[in-house]
Amino acid sequence: MMSHFEIECLDCGRRSAGSPLTLTCPHCDSEWVEARYDLEASASNLATNAGRRPFNLWRYREVLPLNTFNPLLVMGDGGTPLVTASNLGMMLGLNHLYIKDERQGPTASFKDRQAAVTIAALKEAGVTEAVVASTGNVAIAYSAYGARAGIKIWAFLTSLVPAAKMHEVALYGTQVVKVTSTYDQAKHLAAEFARKRGLYLDRSARSMLNVEAMKTMAYEVAEQLGAIYSGSEDEAAPPTWHSPDWYVQSVSGGIGPIGVSKGFVELKAMGLTQGVPSLGIIQTAGCAPMVHAWRAGASVAEPVTTPTTHISTLSTGDPGRAYGLLRERVSTYGGTMESVTDEEAFQAMHLLAKMEGISVEPAAGVAIAGLIKLVHLGVIGADEIVVVNCSGHTMPIEEELLQEGWAQAIDWPEGELPASPQEGLLAALARLDQRRTRSVLIVDDHPDARRLIRRILQAQGSYTVREVGSGPEALSEARAHPPDLVILDLMMPEMDGFEVLDRLKDEQATQQVPVIVVTAKDLTLDEKKRLEGQISRLMTKGDFLNEDLLEEISKALR
Repeated sequence: MMSHFEIECLDCGRRSAGSPLTLTCPHCDSEWVEARYDLEASASNLATNAGRRPFNLWRYREVLPLNTFNPLLVMGDGGTPLVTASNLGMMLGLNHLYIKDERQGPTASFKDRQAAVTIAALKEAGVTEAVVASTGNVAIAYSAYGARAGIKIWAFLTSLVPAAKMHEVALYGTQVVKVTSTYDQAKHLAAEFARKRGLYLDRSARSMLNVEAMKTMAYEVAEQLGAIYSGSEDEAAPPTWHSPDWYVQSVSGGIGPIGVSKGFVELKAMGLTQGVPSLGIIQTAGCAPMVHAWRAGASVAEPVTTPTTHISTLSTGDPGRAYGLLRERVSTYGGTMESVTDEEAFQAMHLLAKMEGISVEPAAGVAIAGLIKLVHLGVIGADEIVVVNCSGHTMPIEEELLQEGWAQAIDWPEGELPASPQEGLLAALARLDQRRTRSVLIVDDHPDARRLIRRILQAQGSYTVREVGSGPEALSEARAHPPDLVILDLMMPEMDGFEVLDRLKDEQATQQVPVIVVTAKDLTLDEKKRLEGQISRLMTKGDFLNEDLLEEISKALR
């Protein structure tokens, strides 16, 4: 069967006929090869066929390196939502923030794409056994798809992988090999085992199939953004495409952004999009060989022999040539590499869950923490379109996420039944830590801004929150129910925040109530002087995190 793609060697540059299981260049034996397509014909085929197919990664089969499509292996591969992160975006001052929610795959990880394409290729070639080395997610994904295709998987897992993930891998019938050492050592042992047995070995970023699978995220994102920014609601119309300005992802071996950036390069070459996004490559500080090399301007990353991170899925100490490929992409199309601490990642997980209702694994928390850092450094602008890859679910939840007092108990005397169970329960609930409940009045004419601040406060479970949208309403509410604290916007029609503040300070019932001003306005020197001695703190919208606001609230209420 004549293939619709060719293989190009990244070392010698020569092309050869395409085969899904090509592992090395037939001319120089290099392991670094990529698939190449007739992009003009592919663009025409996608325009004609893509819109008629289900929204999953096989929608783009013209640019995938398989000769046949096997619908019997499909189980929800790709086609994940692009979620508008309005609360987090407002908090960070980003007007176009989106989350590519890869938790929605069959095993809740973007590694499902890698397994779906590779297992389909192995099934097509008649392969019956394969070997993977993994920190958890790859092994789970390969095990699920291998079970469906009837392919036995050998999974070499570092002992740092949580027991729950090891159990899930074994549940699919995979043979688990537990390696009490680093992930890099597990990879070495897996490779040696596969060589001796003559079995197919997953080669991570060196695998053409893996890179091609990951690029389907780019095709989906471009199509999803196209639907958002074209304004068309006609599902039968041919897809439109739009690339983001930034794509942010945490990395270990780097396969995700390598594939995604290749996808966007292809889309631009086909004339379907206008540009290739800048890449935000984020690593955990306890294992950040790429970031260290990037900061040093080095072309090769020095391996981290002893990772110190608790986030085992990001513990690849030696990224090898993957760093060079990402360095080239970032240098060509823009972007940066940055690291965050484990603690910052855990805080970001908590923040995302509270703000957007999205609970992710620590590796995705690294991506969110990296996004926050890039925004605060001024690297990402307010009006740029940003997409963050979020993958995996926090089960069981990390202990670091929840602080002391996250739950409160209701004691019910054993054997005692109240005369009115409903009233008794309501009364017990009403008594829950009343001493900690403080009242806060939010004054802002923008409902979204009020909703964001309310959400920050409610996530702590310690505040009674009232909100109004105008100055006169604020004064009326403050007189009727004097609050413990006022959070006040300055820019409002009819009566601005300055006048509201003056009147609150003129009235005996409210003159001692602390006020935190949160505003998007750049204040003049005269306006700043007008606020001196009147408020507890001036904060800028889009330039604070929930912890910052809560810290100021805590200070004001002391």
